[in-house]
Amino acid sequence: MEAAALAYLAAGLGAGIAAVGAGIGIGWLASSSMDGAARQPEAAGDIRGLMIVSAALIEGVALFALIICLLLVFTA
Repeated sequence: MEAAALAYLAAGLGAGIAAVGAGIGIGWLASSSMDGAARQPEAAGDIRGLMIVSAALIEGVALFALIICLLLVFTA
């Protein structure tokens, strides 16, 4: 197989796995935060703020994976 084809394959798989992982992580985060807010409604504001920060961190990791995949495509 040609090196460029392997780079395209790796970039596609990497981007897909990163997107799936980020989606699962944010879904789990949202589920847990809704559960916590339902159990303790007076802390819902704090839980929401922590959820937004955590979701941004998860998306940051997915963005780094996307950048690495783009580097694989354009440097191959």
